[in-house]
Amino acid sequence: SSSCCMSGLDHHRSAITLHLPNRSNSRGIKQLGFVYFSRQRSSFSLRTHSSSDANYNQGGSGSSSSSTDGSAIGQQQDHPHQQEEERQPHHNKDQLIAPVRDNSGSIVAFRVFSQPQSGESELLNLRVNGTLRREEEKQVQEEEVETGMHQINERSYGEKFHIAATHNTVFEAIHEKTDIEEKIPEVEKESGHEGYDRTPTKVTYNIVFVTSEAAPYSKTGGLGDVCGSLPISLAARGHRVMVISPRYLHGTTQDERFSRVLDINCRIKVSCFGGEHEVAFFHEYRAGVDWVFVDHPAYHRPGNPYGDKFGAFGDNQFRFTLLCHAACEAPLVLPLGGYTYGEKCLFLVNDWHASLVSVLLAAKYRPHGVYKDARSILVIHNLAHQGVEPAITYNNLGLTPQWYGALEWVFPEWARAHALDKGEAVNVLKGAIVISDRILTVSKGYSWEITTVEGGYGLHELLTSRQFVLNGIVNGINNSEWNPSTDEHIAAHYSVDDLSGKAECKAALQKELGLPLRPDCPLIGFIGRLDYQKGIDLIQAAVPELMQDDVQFVMLGSGDPRYEGWMKVTEATYRDKFRGWVGFNVPISHRITAGCDILLMPSRFEPCGLNQLYAMRYGTIPVVHATGGLRDTVETYNPYAVGPSGNGTGTGWA
Repeated sequence: SSSCCMSGLDHHRSAITLHLPNRSNSRGIKQLGFVYFSRQRSSFSLRTHSSSDANYNQGGSGSSSSSTDGSAIGQQQDHPHQQEEERQPHHNKDQLIAPVRDNSGSIVAFRVFSQPQSGESELLNLRVNGTLRREEEKQVQEEEVETGMHQINERSYGEKFHIAATHNTVFEAIHEKTDIEEKIPEVEKESGHEGYDRTPTKVTYNIVFVTSEAAPYSKTGGLGDVCGSLPISLAARGHRVMVISPRYLHGTTQDERFSRVLDINCRIKVSCFGGEHEVAFFHEYRAGVDWVFVDHPAYHRPGNPYGDKFGAFGDNQFRFTLLCHAACEAPLVLPLGGYTYGEKCLFLVNDWHASLVSVLLAAKYRPHGVYKDARSILVIHNLAHQGVEPAITYNNLGLTPQWYGALEWVFPEWARAHALDKGEAVNVLKGAIVISDRILTVSKGYSWEITTVEGGYGLHELLTSRQFVLNGIVNGINNSEWNPSTDEHIAAHYSVDDLSGKAECKAALQKELGLPLRPDCPLIGFIGRLDYQKGIDLIQAAVPELMQDDVQFVMLGSGDPRYEGWMKVTEATYRDKFRGWVGFNVPISHRITAGCDILLMPSRFEPCGLNQLYAMRYGTIPVVHATGGLRDTVETYNPYAVGPSGNGTGTGWA
């Protein structure tokens, strides 16, 4: 059904609005534009303008300063019979019916106008709420109107649909409405303007990454890669991004990786561990991102971010508690670029090292009205590391007693067999899982695995209860850094169109490692941490048999001293087939990825993994365990699969 209302202009003109049922009440309404009447014209033509028509808004030389978007009714050329028609009584053919459109281009109402008898020129501003407002236009030149009417943008529906000048009945207009709405999607698609009237508003955020490592300043694995590249991508999308990480000096007074990082002369005191501890902030603005580093003597010792050759640092809880408290203060006190980030921030906390941030926002700041509009997202890169410490250490975290339940943790009975205590502890990662607004993992497969008994490490029930806010997003790689056609670390450049350079890279790698130059011998590589998770014990068990075949094997990594020693012994045993590089070296990792034929990843579990993505980028075949992100990113090899050509799609050594 349609509603009808009358609005009187004066004794000589009137208008009727027919409101048609709208498909969506949330759509905005598009106003009508120029409507021009003159007694010298007795027939009228109907043209339309889109709301985004720049020419219409500007009006060229014939537009009115009070114009609005919508439809336009212009004058046609004089006709010999027009004067005769002027003297005839007005019939239905002298009524003008103009469609009213919303922002999507759909017709939501029709205007029916009686032709005016006055000789005055009128500019009518019509609105769809049933009211009709007239604005006097004293000096509107006829040629200006004609010029304005013909400056129609290519997006105009009038030209696309050839809308009729007038309709004898309202039913004809309604019939036209149906035809037009059916054609709108097709015409928009053909003209390349599909959805142009429904462009979403771009929303930007103040994003704060809190992480224990960020490449190139610090890196031990995939966490450093992600937190070194993802912020740059988000900044390129228009967000304001800050990354907060410790300033590791590795036993030196000035690490070269921090040579461009400057002290911004900002000191704050953090209350935790039974006292106040002063920390300083250092800053570098690079690639559109504010890189902020928390400085404290606890970050200056030799070793990696978490330990040294003797194992993990005993005060890691203290070191990363400082980081979390400082990270909560940084958006409030650091005037980066002339002004602070403020309270309305989106915190991305990575793994247990930064998990206390989510708890602090809820326990320390929001009760006092600070960060009430802030949100926190927990990103789980590896659930195996949870930051579990004895329950007595809870008082060191700077939290009030009522928040103990969020972090409370009791070891299962099988894990404390023959223990004298009850296994009570605090679990910082658990606290973030309970409190964070959203939880992300680094792959879809891993987000499911951590809800199972095998992959949940005691937190599977809690994660299952929060499954409605749990999602997995696969990591990406930096295509500018990992690009075989431009990589500065490899011997020769190549691409998918020309793979000849890969053979040169293989020969250069064999020469650098002291292996025999054998282009036909499969060269297998491994890059990663030397620990149980990565399946090093599986490689250790398989190498003696593997060395009986005609292959070469190279390994790069550090970790468990037992595996490091095994690599050295194996290299001495198989001088022409095996090489083990203890440590991590970025240029060597690029050369191994480019020079090897196969990259081995027998991980027991892998949240995402990046080396398999690098390998595929460099034309190296990844052989992986179907778990976590490896299952999501590597297509299973099937020698019997049939491709478009009708042949098997295997890639070799079947």
